Amino acid sequence: MISSSTVAWVAILLVSLGAMIAASRMAVEHAQALVFGTRMPPFLVGVTFLAVGTDLPEIANSITASFAGHGDVNVGDSIGSTATQATLVLGLLPWLGGAMDATRKRVLLACGLCIIALAAGGWFVADGFLSRTDAAFLVMGWVLGSVIMWRWSGPSAEPALPVSPLRPARHAVMLLLALSGLAAAAVFSVLAFVKIADQIGVPEYLLTFFVSSLGTSLPELLVDVGALRRGLKDLALGDVLGSSFVDATLSIGIGPLLAPTLVDGSLGLRGALTTMGALACVGLILALRKSHDRLSGSLLIGVYAGVYLVLLR
Repeated sequence: MISSSTVAWVAILLVSLGAMIAASRMAVEHAQALVFGTRMPPFLVGVTFLAVGTDLPEIANSITASFAGHGDVNVGDSIGSTATQATLVLGLLPWLGGAMDATRKRVLLACGLCIIALAAGGWFVADGFLSRTDAAFLVMGWVLGSVIMWRWSGPSAEPALPVSPLRPARHAVMLLLALSGLAAAAVFSVLAFVKIADQIGVPEYLLTFFVSSLGTSLPELLVDVGALRRGLKDLALGDVLGSSFVDATLSIGIGPLLAPTLVDGSLGLRGALTTMGALACVGLILALRKSHDRLSGSLLIGVYAGVYLVLLR
């Protein structure tokens, strides 16, 4: 029987995740406004700037969990979010926002970089400890991978994003407020996950891989569906692919870079390998079809279900 204490922590968790989603959406909106109108192609804005913005919940969790000494919360959420965004979120987009072009070069490049990053991440966590050196390699991997995507993702068919009517200073202030709220919510979210995992006897890694990743991936789903409905298909595709790469590199690394932490090496490596396989399937499906519609979306949702079967068997 579930205790009243567990129920209370679940309630705190739900409120915290809701606050993180609201704060991250607010941060994304004002970050977008600071970048829009700079003549940068929408795909590149999505794969870098917007991807970091929608990944703020994972980044906040990484830092908070690492300082609290719960590395599995960071690694589980980051790798779980990589799998969730590249399969479930990307799979739902054609159903909720409409079909989009899936340029073979962009998809294979992004999926390939994610697989390489996960291979490195799996190697680093296998010994049960994420050091500052490991973390520095992951963060630098994000920088290098972003440069590669900027240079070799190909030209954009969509026009530059429109200029916001509000002054940049106001957007900057609102962005800082949103980030402050996000950080506060992340503290309570990590604490709740640790308490729930302890009380119900489920490893922190698995709980965050499957549960936390769903909550922290909601900003991508909400922002990208909105972008698709406004006709910004390149922006949406760039964000979901870029967010997966951010999760596999910057999100895992930023916390241990500040506070090195212990992790469950066996589960971390297993999750990384499973997610690498899922990303290979995603790249193959989209590269063969070239257009991402409801059929390919259904296949990606099936890949997400396969991740569950592999990790929980």
